[in-house]
Amino acid sequence: MPYVTEFDTIAAIATATGSGGIGIVRISGENAIKTADSIFVPKSGEGLSKRKSHTLTYGRVVFNGETVDEALVSVMRAPHTYTCEDVVEINCHGGFSSVAAVLDAVLKSGARIAQPGEFTKRAFLNGRIDLTQAQAVTDVINAGTEESRKAAVARLEGRLSKKIKQLREELITMIAHIEVNMDYPEHDDETLTFGYIRENTEKLLAEIKHLIDGAETGRILKEGIKTVILGRPNVGKSSLLNSLLAEERAIVTDIPGTTRDILQESLNLGGIPLNLIDTAGIRDTADTVEKIGVERSRQYAHEAELILAVIDSSSPLTEEDGEILELTRGKKAIILLNKTDLARTLTADDMKEWGCAVLDISAKNETGLEALENEIRKMFFAGEVNISQEAVIGAKRDKASLIKAQKSLENVINTIDGGLPEDFLTMDLTEAYTFLGEIVGETVEDDIIDKIFSEFCLGK
Repeated sequence: MPYVTEFDTIAAIATATGSGGIGIVRISGENAIKTADSIFVPKSGEGLSKRKSHTLTYGRVVFNGETVDEALVSVMRAPHTYTCEDVVEINCHGGFSSVAAVLDAVLKSGARIAQPGEFTKRAFLNGRIDLTQAQAVTDVINAGTEESRKAAVARLEGRLSKKIKQLREELITMIAHIEVNMDYPEHDDETLTFGYIRENTEKLLAEIKHLIDGAETGRILKEGIKTVILGRPNVGKSSLLNSLLAEERAIVTDIPGTTRDILQESLNLGGIPLNLIDTAGIRDTADTVEKIGVERSRQYAHEAELILAVIDSSSPLTEEDGEILELTRGKKAIILLNKTDLARTLTADDMKEWGCAVLDISAKNETGLEALENEIRKMFFAGEVNISQEAVIGAKRDKASLIKAQKSLENVINTIDGGLPEDFLTMDLTEAYTFLGEIVGETVEDDIIDKIFSEFCLGK
């Protein structure tokens, strides 16, 4: 749904739906204070329009002569607010009915309902934050692990913005250098110019490659690793799932084929977000329902980013084990030799041909899980950026823009090697500058901006 206008007064509930101690209705816009003042009766008798900025006032929300609720109302005057507009937040009781009634009174007094993300969009349009910081708002809200929260907060604080702006400033300096030489050819030494441009372009390429390499870390922290648990029936897949989740999520019995459908859960494993899928045991079966589950298991294995292949270490390998291990070829996978609390038949030496990491675990006794965490961390994060120290790309769109900028800079090197005129360099450098500008929102199309903010929650 398109925005009605960027500057009228908007309102929305800013707290989560449901019962709570406090519910907040947020109002922003030129008439935010006037709108709130029309329905608020302060205990002190002094209206909100006379209150200083960033103060709280106790009173009642009254509409059509009836008290809607008691409230503490904060007044925050532009430009020192989240949206850079006048903002009022009505803090009332947190019951669903109370907050809805307060919002209804606000809307009937002149405000309109805010669209998803409209408060943050106004902060972006008014220049308080750029697009990377705006997107980080939802990343902070949705962060499922401490590591993903840290990465999102770093973007919210502007770490990525500063890096992108620094790269763009270096590009502008290079473009200016070329244009000055083109305007004053009598002072131009092409050898020196090309040498200067090549040196700085190679430096920029290295920095952009570092950001692109770190984008996979950002994606994993934001979306999680699609992880599939594979194994034949009764090897302990569901027990492993329960151990990882620290709860009895999956039914565990000695009867083969107990798990017939797919179980999906999200897990924070030492700061690593996993999207776990517990599959039906892979085997030949005449049971129609179980057969469907087995086929789904194979399909999920092909789509997985990580396979945890569970093998019963207390019994010899079977044909079904062989099929499961074949599914790990060409994939990131870890072979888990389970049931190490029993007499061993299989060891890591028996798994060498599969080329995967092999770990001993006991899902029943919950041993080996720390080693599993360390192996996953090494597999997906080895040599990656330091979350607490560096800028981490958080959106696929940003990575795409970086790749386009990288290509433009590679064209600069090709232009120099091909002995083409200096104005070709300017074209490629300007392209790279534009692509980097997409990340911070300076050169991005309006429809993309609308799409980004439409994915926000109401009230933010």
